[in-house]
Amino acid sequence: MFAAVPGPSPVVDAGSLLHGLRDGVPRTRAELSRAIGMSRSTITGWIDQLMDAGLVAPFGDAASTGGRPSSQFAFRPGAYVVLAADLGASHIRLAVTDLAGGVLAEQREEIDIATGPEVVLAALERIGGELLHEAGRGHADLVGVGIGVPGPVEFATGQPVNPPIMPGWDRFDIKAHVASAFDVPVVVDNDVNVMALGERTIAWPEVEDLLFVKVATGIGAGIIAGGDLRRGASGAAGDIGHAPLSRRSDVLCACGNRGCLEAVASGRAIAAELRHHGIGATGSREVVELVKSANVDAIQAVRQAGRDIGEILTLCVTLLNPAVIVIGGSMAQVAEHLVAGVREVVYARSIPLSTEHLTIAPARTSDDAAIAGASRLATDAALSPSRLGALLMRR
Repeated sequence: MFAAVPGPSPVVDAGSLLHGLRDGVPRTRAELSRAIGMSRSTITGWIDQLMDAGLVAPFGDAASTGGRPSSQFAFRPGAYVVLAADLGASHIRLAVTDLAGGVLAEQREEIDIATGPEVVLAALERIGGELLHEAGRGHADLVGVGIGVPGPVEFATGQPVNPPIMPGWDRFDIKAHVASAFDVPVVVDNDVNVMALGERTIAWPEVEDLLFVKVATGIGAGIIAGGDLRRGASGAAGDIGHAPLSRRSDVLCACGNRGCLEAVASGRAIAAELRHHGIGATGSREVVELVKSANVDAIQAVRQAGRDIGEILTLCVTLLNPAVIVIGGSMAQVAEHLVAGVREVVYARSIPLSTEHLTIAPARTSDDAAIAGASRLATDAALSPSRLGALLMRR
């Protein structure tokens, strides 16, 4: 958890100390000194400042080895709060959380993303204010906002880039718009990346290499390698929905190409296949209901979709060698069939060294992944060395 951060900035040293304490384990000054490589006097000075800011608090005494017991210190996640937002195609879900991701207040509201950024972000800002009041916190307690959106995002600017289901959002400055309302750092990312971060934070905290695959109306992946999200040069990493399949290469995709995974194996594609055989299904929800009612055709279609997804994931396993592949999204509600198809192909086609310790499992976080990930994004930004100095001055 601890890592000495190079550089002359003392705030970087404070950030390193605080980052290590965020695991929730109380430590003494001596333990912190050994872990980070700072002198005891330096540790003491930064602990005092972090305590003044409310970010660190004393935590009893360590076991005595003879003599006076050493004081322990622990991260205090309730010192401040962040706002976590999950924007979907037809909903907005917000939560106020503490700095450890604990939800203090939350709300969901139905709203069409296609109504445009001004309308949707006005709702976000209104609901965010209401939730802060409900949680008993003020704007002075808010230190960051994290937002996941259902489309490609240029992470450095937080701007959506040609998002297919978000008309009017292309290159809209979400960060500036929301920051003007709350006056805190705002972080915006693709929803699958946010879900990957949330799933890892809650369910797989010790896993350094994880691939989160969202299977819903579309298909996408969030890549965590070496403990960090990998977004790629232009934010398009993990867009496996438009990787070509060998099966059904004639199927036209919304992107203009043929044979894309999303055009064959998404919830929408499965529903279209079932309609072709006279079974009423308009999207993922109906497919899930059919599978749960033991419709054999729907079960077989979902199992085949899993195989198709597995074909693409076999390449991902060869390239990235993840320890865990998590299947999430609305289709994960019938994960026993979807995951079975994925496993069937990935374990059969990948080299043994890549799959010897590979776990392929349904998401454990259900609908909570996006909020957890958005909260983590906001907290990481607020406590980063570039922001920590300003935060220490607030109190």
